Amino acid sequence: MSDSKSCRDFVAPHIAVLPKSGIRFFFDLVNTMTDVISLGIGEPDFVSPWSVCEAAMYSLERGRTSYTSNLGLLALRQAICGYLEQEFGVRYNPQNECLVTVGVSEAFDLAIRAITSPGDEIIYHEPCYVSYGTEIKMAHGVAVPVNTLEKNLFALDPADLEKAVTPRTRAIILNFPCNPTGAVLTPEQMRDIAKIAVKYDLAVIADHIYSELHYDDQPMRTVAALPGMRERTIFLHGFSKAFAMTGFRIGYACGPNRIVDAMMKIHQYAMLCAPTTAQYAAVDALKYARPDMQRMVAEYKARRNVIVSRLNAMGLSCFNPDGAFYVFPNITSTGLSSQDFAVQLLQAKRVAVVPGSAFGACGEGYVRCSYATSLEEIRTAMDRMEEFVNELKAKKA
Repeated sequence: MSDSKSCRDFVAPHIAVLPKSGIRFFFDLVNTMTDVISLGIGEPDFVSPWSVCEAAMYSLERGRTSYTSNLGLLALRQAICGYLEQEFGVRYNPQNECLVTVGVSEAFDLAIRAITSPGDEIIYHEPCYVSYGTEIKMAHGVAVPVNTLEKNLFALDPADLEKAVTPRTRAIILNFPCNPTGAVLTPEQMRDIAKIAVKYDLAVIADHIYSELHYDDQPMRTVAALPGMRERTIFLHGFSKAFAMTGFRIGYACGPNRIVDAMMKIHQYAMLCAPTTAQYAAVDALKYARPDMQRMVAEYKARRNVIVSRLNAMGLSCFNPDGAFYVFPNITSTGLSSQDFAVQLLQAKRVAVVPGSAFGACGEGYVRCSYATSLEEIRTAMDRMEEFVNELKAKKA
């Protein structure tokens, strides 16, 4: 017999009020349908490079199935630090300034929890990846969004950033190239942001997960390499996007020893270590898979050119992003909200995009389209979307 006495609500109040991901809600709807072309998922459509898979299998054959150091395999940390020095021009000590994590998502969570005290304000730019504001709130911090605008190509305006700084500000989050807009920062904007961080003595969490996916033929850049920034920057990166290794779940954080050590404490108790097999695969990726990555980037660039051209041709204003694998077209001309546009497009034409509102309030009026799918599917999706837009125009006429 069950006890009829009701129990109290055991869910912590600050968790109970958190919204669920707008992306997950939308894909729950997609999963109930068939014959859908998805331009929504933020995952490479390429298979992980064969040498990477082979390295994972070889590690299993050799019986390398034990825990690693909490910080991760030393060989991987050495490879990571060598890669960052070569490609980004910033040097870290693999012994105590590099932490291997379960994807960059864990690295971000660790960074926020390691530096945030209750009531601290953390500034981030919107539209942004869906977890930023939520992670800050889970750490009992105060999330302070700064809008980025289409007229500025969705780059973070340093003047707008500085207006958001208060005596309670603890850190700035930067994600460029950006999910969902594909925006990048110019060298001048990056320098100005760095000056603000130094002026107000702020930490910077730099999420570089899309850094290799850039199309402007310029070297990769990081705010950590600028004067006065290495000692205050937490450099986050991973293997999911550039090397098509999403399922391997390997990310990393580099930064000053005191911050990395604080992050390691949380990681030590929560995760212990990242998956050993995946760590061996990641070593191989940095050693041998860069040509594969370069081929993927070239393919993404070709896809970007097609999807941007088609969106503009059908009357949906879309700037040409210099990074990531997303476009962020303006759909206000249709008269629909971003949510209604996405739902009606899905129901009428079986094309999935993500409402811009899922990435923050200032994403309203836009949708995110991922071009991490084949050119053939992109062209078919654009044909269907053009039909949808023309039908909306006809109804308004």
